[in-house]
Amino acid sequence: MFDARAIRRDFPILERRVNGRPLVYLDNAATTQKPRAVIDALVRYYTTMNANIHRGIHTLAIEATEAYEAVREKTARFIGAEGYGAVVFTRNATESINLVARAWGEANLRPGDEIVLTVMEHHSNIVPWQLVARKTGAVLRYIDIDEEGHLLLEQARELIGPRTRLVTLVHASNVVGTINPVAEIAEMARRVGAVVLVDGAQSVPHMPVDVRALGCDFLAFSAHKMLGPTGVGVLWAAPGLLEAMEPFLGGGEMIAIVRPEESTWADVPHKFEAGTPNIADVIAFGAALDYLAALGMEHVRAHEVELTALAMERLRRLPGLTIFGPREPDARGGVLSFAIDGVHPHDVATIADSFGVAIRAGHHCAQILTRRLGQSATSRASFYIYNVPEEVEALAEALEHAIEVFRRGDSRAAVR
Repeated sequence: MFDARAIRRDFPILERRVNGRPLVYLDNAATTQKPRAVIDALVRYYTTMNANIHRGIHTLAIEATEAYEAVREKTARFIGAEGYGAVVFTRNATESINLVARAWGEANLRPGDEIVLTVMEHHSNIVPWQLVARKTGAVLRYIDIDEEGHLLLEQARELIGPRTRLVTLVHASNVVGTINPVAEIAEMARRVGAVVLVDGAQSVPHMPVDVRALGCDFLAFSAHKMLGPTGVGVLWAAPGLLEAMEPFLGGGEMIAIVRPEESTWADVPHKFEAGTPNIADVIAFGAALDYLAALGMEHVRAHEVELTALAMERLRRLPGLTIFGPREPDARGGVLSFAIDGVHPHDVATIADSFGVAIRAGHHCAQILTRRLGQSATSRASFYIYNVPEEVEALAEALEHAIEVFRRGDSRAAVR
């Protein structure tokens, strides 16, 4: 049984008080907190098996290598890719996307080829393709959204055509929360022979994800958004793609034979993991995967839908507050971006912090989407497994105070 109150006991940081109040952590789309199991895994690695991996034949090196590679297998199972394709560890989802842009994009795109994106992409899935387009002469095309934040699928059908070589899109928006119909769009891409990359940074941590059901060729996501440490990203690729790509980085471990004039590469996935990797944090990521698997991702998803519905109903009662994105909670992830008339998002976040409530304010690395919403910035609350209904009420209380302060025009009372 999923019990958020019991889950909270596994997260030491949630015992903190901020500005004299219990911490209410609602910035989970940026990064999640870590359970004791993950923290203990880090400590256990450094206290019992700290050694470099793959190359050593002594006991510590063998143990560290086995622990590291076991996480690769867990990661594949977690996304339904066991025995299908390959998992590469990177620093984050951003590096995973850049790897594809450099190693696949620069080799396969030609002048006039088209890359189809959406207006709701994180900068991590825009800027790398802008750089590739500049080098290759490829052209960027963007699928727009409707007023509720859903992709315009008819426009997608028009844009994805004979010149499309790549379709790359976010699975779940980090701003409006929209869960995109990836499988449907991937089928459009498949009909014209295009490759599909999915940014799963906001979906893999929050719902069941199966790469075969999605129909994608690449999937990128980050450990730190799903209870794991920072500094670990994942790139999954369908069979044959990585084998055909040149390495992204050169150095130790990614080679087979090095001669004075040329080298040959190690097998996938090691071909894309040059140098000493982030061993400790990858191993700790394995503990995060175990924790989420034990909860069941279908239960994680159901909990977030319930909290999102509660938050949307409560916040809609506040005067002058607009929530962006789909109206139905089950059509979105646990992300609520909102604006309050007459109150800057940074002031909203500052006042919320004075109540011990951690939210985010800004463009959320999605300036194209923020402008599409008619905003320069928004405030954002985002939920995860350890959030409870009382924290929704704490958020509403903080927002009510912000509205009252700026209605009176007394900004000096904003922080109390």
